[in-house]
Amino acid sequence: MRKGRLSKSETKFITENADTMSVEDISSNLDRDPASIEMFIKRKLRLGLSAEEEVAYTLEERPYWSELKQQFTNDELELVRYHWARIIGQFKDDVFPTEELQVVDVIKLEILMNRGLKQNKTNIDQINAFEKLVQEERSADPDQQDRDYILNLERQVATLRAAQESLNRDYRDLQTKKNSMLKEMKATREQRIRRLEDSRESFTGWLAHLMQNPQMMTEYGLEMEKMRLAMEKEKERLSAFHKYDDGLVDQPFLTPDTAKD
Repeated sequence: MRKGRLSKSETKFITENADTMSVEDISSNLDRDPASIEMFIKRKLRLGLSAEEEVAYTLEERPYWSELKQQFTNDELELVRYHWARIIGQFKDDVFPTEELQVVDVIKLEILMNRGLKQNKTNIDQINAFEKLVQEERSADPDQQDRDYILNLERQVATLRAAQESLNRDYRDLQTKKNSMLKEMKATREQRIRRLEDSRESFTGWLAHLMQNPQMMTEYGLEMEKMRLAMEKEKERLSAFHKYDDGLVDQPFLTPDTAKD
């Protein structure tokens, strides 16, 4: 089963048959890896996307996506997409351009924090390896010990420990900045709970809560419109002439607007 970049003929075949053939059938016809076929259909044709995937791929339409590709590795870009989809989904797509930049900056800080932790782990592994070599050399016969070798290893351990302290300090600074930005975005759990509690205290707070939750506002609007249409329908029915059991004909709902001759 072939892998690698799809040819023009293959992309044309996928595009023409994506609606009528399954991924497995297309893969079998082209002798291609199903994962690459599915990825092409989702990214290029935007078919079969979940809600989170739909949001994630909208990031690639932003002008700053090309900059992000130059700043991060492919694995890190996947993490960027994941965090973007989750955060934008949390705000129910109610995000202004300036808030978009805040979201991107928060994600960048998260990626940089991950880089720092990875480098920190690498340093710890190297420190442990060097200390083991030092112990092995010191356990040898004193006359056979290489003092320069031991001194060189200890110097490298000291350098790595200093770098580790610097990485830890940078990590704490990045974490402080990220937490500060999340508070500015009203995205912390404490702020979300407070916002829900405040929304119950006043009508203005409740309206503010609705404005910050467009999906809920849309659902309420649909329910209200259904009730209005149902009321108009029932008003029309009850405004017509009805014949009662005693033979009397009258309008159950009689107002100046519904009165008939």
